[in-house]
Amino acid sequence: MERYICVHAHFYQPPRENPWLGEIEIQDTAHPYHDWNERIAAECYVPNAASRLLGDEGRIVDIQSNYARISFNIGPTLLSWMEQHTPDAYAQILAADQQSREWRGGHGNAMAQVYNHIIMPLASFRDKQTQVVWGIEDFRHRFRRDPEGMWLAETAVDLETLDLLAQHGIKFTILAPRQAAKMRKIKGGGRWQDISNSRVDPSRSYLCKLPSGRTINLFFYDGPISQAVAFEKLLSAGDHFANRLNDGFSGARSWPQLMHIATDGESYGHHHRFGNMALSYALHSIESRGLARLTNYGEYLERHPPTQEVKIFENSSWSCVHGIDRWQGDCGCNSGGNHGWNQAWRNPLRLALDWLRDEIAPLYETSLRSLGVDPWVARDAYILVVNDQSEEVARQFAAIHSQRELQDEERIMFFRCMEMQRHALLMYTSCGWFFDEISGIETVQILQYAGRVIQLARDLGVELEAPFLERLAAAKSNIPEHRDGAHIYEKFVRPAMIDLEKVAAHYAVSSLFKDYGESVSIYRYDVRRDDFWHSSLGMVKVALGRIEVRSKLLWQTRWASFCVLHFGDHSINGGVRPYRGSEAYLEMKNEIISSFELGDYTQVIRSMDAHFGTHTYSLLDLFRDEQHNILEILTAQTVGGYIDHYREMYGRNRALMQFLQHTRMPIPRELVNAAEYVLNHDLWNAIRAEPLDSDKMLEVLEEIRRWGVQVDTSKAEMVVRHRLEGMMGQFGSNPSDTKLLDQIRTGVKLLGLIDADVNYWQIQNSYHCMAQSIAQDFAAEARAGDAEAIRWLEGFMVLGGDLFFNVEAVFQRFGLDVSAGK
Repeated sequence: MERYICVHAHFYQPPRENPWLGEIEIQDTAHPYHDWNERIAAECYVPNAASRLLGDEGRIVDIQSNYARISFNIGPTLLSWMEQHTPDAYAQILAADQQSREWRGGHGNAMAQVYNHIIMPLASFRDKQTQVVWGIEDFRHRFRRDPEGMWLAETAVDLETLDLLAQHGIKFTILAPRQAAKMRKIKGGGRWQDISNSRVDPSRSYLCKLPSGRTINLFFYDGPISQAVAFEKLLSAGDHFANRLNDGFSGARSWPQLMHIATDGESYGHHHRFGNMALSYALHSIESRGLARLTNYGEYLERHPPTQEVKIFENSSWSCVHGIDRWQGDCGCNSGGNHGWNQAWRNPLRLALDWLRDEIAPLYETSLRSLGVDPWVARDAYILVVNDQSEEVARQFAAIHSQRELQDEERIMFFRCMEMQRHALLMYTSCGWFFDEISGIETVQILQYAGRVIQLARDLGVELEAPFLERLAAAKSNIPEHRDGAHIYEKFVRPAMIDLEKVAAHYAVSSLFKDYGESVSIYRYDVRRDDFWHSSLGMVKVALGRIEVRSKLLWQTRWASFCVLHFGDHSINGGVRPYRGSEAYLEMKNEIISSFELGDYTQVIRSMDAHFGTHTYSLLDLFRDEQHNILEILTAQTVGGYIDHYREMYGRNRALMQFLQHTRMPIPRELVNAAEYVLNHDLWNAIRAEPLDSDKMLEVLEEIRRWGVQVDTSKAEMVVRHRLEGMMGQFGSNPSDTKLLDQIRTGVKLLGLIDADVNYWQIQNSYHCMAQSIAQDFAAEARAGDAEAIRWLEGFMVLGGDLFFNVEAVFQRFGLDVSAGK
């Protein structure tokens, strides 16, 4: 009897973008990465695109894409982020789906997902409709085909949702075993068999007949093995994983069995380090041992249509034993570790958001119908603009739905409406309710989306903030200082709100530290400089100017004038106001220039107060990434002034430190601190030197080990690794540069000396790619006796060994003669 194995991975991160900027701002908890998306991508999403297959001796024998061998879905908002920030991995994912179609009879491994991971049974019908449409259209946009399956957030399901999936051409979805209620044979009908309490047989597909007369196919994953992957360390060894999957088959079954599991995809690398490699080994073991055929749901369904029909438990999910109460009530489901807390805040939070959604609906409808636009048809189609926010696409979209060319103010109103609805969908992202506390970053994120909705409604003439906060105040925090949802909104949401004046303030303050030129793009805004003057006297700097700020998507523009004064530390005084004409601007400009050139800073400040009044800004008003960058510059300038003092102290006392160490006497902390500062400074200089100063770096690393001083090894590893990744790219473009090959080999050895977990992933990928292509020519020349080619091949093989490849296995796989390089 035929046996099939399908591993499904649900890859997802909640949208973390600042609603006003459209980008994720720096998250310090993700250090040394910029943010959690970047960190999890490096640990999971990217490695699964080129996962290592290890041989018996623990060295790499092959690199392969797990995405080409498993079933997967990736949240649309995450894929959008990957397209911008990890484009190579993004392209590899799309290619893996295409590869799987060639292997699986035209059925791709990728599944769609409801757009931004909302709990579908708790959504309005309109929101369900848009979530399905956007999920399908986003999938088509990326994978260039129609999806066969669609993942439901948290596998939360009701019949209305299943009917919408079927109506839009979705053939199947995946549910948890406890969501199956009854089953019977399709042919002949008969009595329903109770299969509640996870008693459904997961090894086949099931047909679900819907009240509308439509049908959809359902797969119920194997619960115990999925649980073992996620929570029981099954990924600690690939062979154990393969055997456990194989053990899921039963000789008692008489049909072609499908052994399939479903887990969060982050199990394969983020939750479980090197879980992607365990997955690769398991899949290789299953195929090489002939245990089963790897498949995906579409292929299995075509080969073996369901013979049983099923009824489900509505309002059920895979992560709440109470159904879907985790996203609307204090059911007891939580992440644990916070004794005495409750989640009673979940219900008033949802009620407040539901109220906001329903309040903006008539405003949205009335505004768009005044432009001749069908509001809900336009919303379903708006995914086109979400995925391509170019001016051309946006203009065409507005013209198509209004059936005419809109005037500027009409166009602004149109896109305010559309963006208001987009954020109203995003504010229902499920993670806002999943965890324990309303002040958590996930809940603050959805409240920021709600804040953006309120701001856009205000721009359209309706004020909703006060009644929204009245309702939100009923959501009580477990942390006394945060009080309730309204207080959290005031503390974390209102300060994050951005308008065109704040963009102008960001430009003004940061213009002290960088030359923006005539025009610059700042996140979702364009700034054009019409006039600009700056000067400095000693440590004091001043900048003033006249600028035009434009929202790229909402098409709004504002002229502003500004002046900022910097006293050399973190103290920055800035003023920004709407532009009041050339006379007022020139008066301000001339007053400040005159006072500054006389060194009368007090008068400069008085003039700024007179001209800008309460419209004042400081370093605190910068967007977080630029604030972080400028503070690093200011801190480096401040601390850098002490380097000579520390170096003198370290040099004068190094011999004493050696003697104390020799006699096993404690070294005074003050001397260790001096050594730590000097050695960190020298390490960064060696790392950043062009070319890489390997001798100095080796010397410094030895000193660091000698004195046991602290160094940010994770950051050092990242910087050196990025240098080597760039060098490998250069080597791929100019492979005959043997000097560069020697530098890379030295750099790889130095990288291994850094006391940190080294991520060789991209360097190894580059090597593997060169072994597959460029090395072929050198091997042929080496066989012909070319001395330079022999030397190159010898060096290349040594580099492969340093990068933990089984060089002979890799070369043999690509048909290379290993002896040519020996």
